Amino acid sequence: MKITFLGAARAVTGSCYMVETSQVRFLVDCGMHQGGRPADLNNRRPFTFDPASIDFVLLTHAHIDHSGLLPKLTLEGYAGPVYTTGATIDLLRIMLPDSGHLQEVEAERAAYRHYHGGNNHDEGETTPIYTAEQAQACLAQVRAVDYDRPTNPHASVRCIFRDAGHILGSAIIEVWLSDGAEQRKLVFSGDLGQPGRPILRDPAIIAEADVLLVESTYGNRAHRNFAATLDELVRAVNHTLYEKRGNVIVPAFAVGRTQELLYYFTRLTREGRLHDLHVYVDSPMATAATQITLRHMELFDKEAKQMLVERHSGDAPRLNFTESVQESMALNNIRSGAIIVSASGMCDGGRIKHHLRYNIGSAQNTILITGFQAKGTLGRRIVDGAKSVRLFGEEIAVRAEIFTLGGFSAHADQPALLRWLQGFRRPPRRTFIVHGEEDIALGFAHTVGTQLGWHVQVPSEGESAEI
Repeated sequence: MKITFLGAARAVTGSCYMVETSQVRFLVDCGMHQGGRPADLNNRRPFTFDPASIDFVLLTHAHIDHSGLLPKLTLEGYAGPVYTTGATIDLLRIMLPDSGHLQEVEAERAAYRHYHGGNNHDEGETTPIYTAEQAQACLAQVRAVDYDRPTNPHASVRCIFRDAGHILGSAIIEVWLSDGAEQRKLVFSGDLGQPGRPILRDPAIIAEADVLLVESTYGNRAHRNFAATLDELVRAVNHTLYEKRGNVIVPAFAVGRTQELLYYFTRLTREGRLHDLHVYVDSPMATAATQITLRHMELFDKEAKQMLVERHSGDAPRLNFTESVQESMALNNIRSGAIIVSASGMCDGGRIKHHLRYNIGSAQNTILITGFQAKGTLGRRIVDGAKSVRLFGEEIAVRAEIFTLGGFSAHADQPALLRWLQGFRRPPRRTFIVHGEEDIALGFAHTVGTQLGWHVQVPSEGESAEI
């Protein structure tokens, strides 16, 4: 039995792991690398394995860094099923075609630069990795599984999807393998949510594993106290809207973060801490994801269910969901009083770049960062204090106030990760730290070793391990 770490190894994005026995070969996740041009080039490279040789795929959740190369896998010969939760499938129906559309747009821009500017670096990027139509076709291969119910994707494999509490439909996957007389239990944490957060339930506790892959995105820090995070959100919004008379621009992931922000804008308004809010959700995918979220109330925690029951009573923000490009463009004429929530969450694509273009150069406005910003992304450069940013070929000075609210992360922080690991009755035989930037993954490995006494490893991309 062998596992190969094809992505999200000493890196945050590109989640993909291949498991092989003498009887079966399958993938867990098939995600895109994110983080600027180097990541795009990585996504364009041929797979290091024959996609036609894969028997099935298990998908932890819908985020593009976990699912985004599934259409490419299909295009290059994979014809088998992709097993994931029903809510994840609903999200994939909007996220994968949207990813294909964005790649078509970027390919058109690369073609224009290449043929009009003579930029040879763009030549290999003038064709999308896959189109929206190809992404749509890939969806025929997805198969729904329920939480907590065993499924057998192969005669030698049994798996159970458990709630990971990260985004709607996200899963920890338990996998039991048989290979002759050999038997192993593998656990893939996927992305774990932060316990005690609204809307979704806390991550399920797993008691046993022979082999564990655990994420480490925030393995080096504790999130800020959430009450303090909400206090800072209130200060940032009130200071911007009523003192500076500006706009609040919020880059937010269309799935998860946008819905969480709407929840808190509503709750804080009802509590009287915010008032007379005009919130614009400018992301067709976020709008669709919000509708999907409301269709899956069975996955909500008790507090979120109660707020949904009461959503038509009392004070509430004025919510506006834009649909057309014209409606989106009209938001750029608003000079004050607006909260504009738009994707992408790392500022590397989508409508948020237009709103940054029209707002980041003014000191009366605020850019509110509420999620993880990977290395190489525009969002990371803004968080790191860039004095200027390049948007649509124009260099724009950063004069807007930058607020970073780390407490909003959908990922478990270091204390939560350690508590989740302590749920195992005994240390797994082998534990691999994945899905974290190299220094953070190595640091978390040291923390797990010293605090829990576990022997852990931090694999590199392309590395294989006998299990």
